[in-house]
Amino acid sequence: MEQTRAEAAETIRRALDDAEVTWERPADDTFVVTLPGTRKLKTTCALRVGRHSLTVTAFVVRRPDENHEAFYRWLLTRNVRMYGVAFSLDKLGDVYLTGRLPLHAITPDEIDRLLGVVLETSDESFNTLLELGFATSILREWEWRTERGESTRNLDAFTHLIARGGSAGAAPDPAGGPPPSPEAPSGGA
Repeated sequence: MEQTRAEAAETIRRALDDAEVTWERPADDTFVVTLPGTRKLKTTCALRVGRHSLTVTAFVVRRPDENHEAFYRWLLTRNVRMYGVAFSLDKLGDVYLTGRLPLHAITPDEIDRLLGVVLETSDESFNTLLELGFATSILREWEWRTERGESTRNLDAFTHLIARGGSAGAAPDPAGGPPPSPEAPSGGA
């Protein structure tokens, strides 16, 4: 017998409690989970219970500024190896992990597995995606911070870009702020 939406939602609620993750339920059919990472400090994942399936959506990174062909090739190549979710784009080009499971497949173990894949994929992919799609912005931010004597600690993963590329050669933002963060969604979803 297939699970009803209410049964699936209850299974998800119990699984999230057991996983001891931060979550909220903004609607009866929607759970929003915050998954802590190391490279990407947090990944927000929405689980939406539909009439026949569970939809999973997690923001990864905003659309790339540069190197589009290599960036998208990397995403498509990675999709072949993933379980339950795949990289996708919204109408603005921002990158998400998305997936869909039939309601009868919803078990606590499956929710745990799915959230694990979302977290692992988002976290492990993050620096590679930043390097592929935002190298110039990273170099500009490094330059902006070092000129002002600010910490570059959270850019340590990209020191090889600094050594290889030297100065970004681009002026800081005229408003005096750092370049925009690739992690900040530009909208959608």
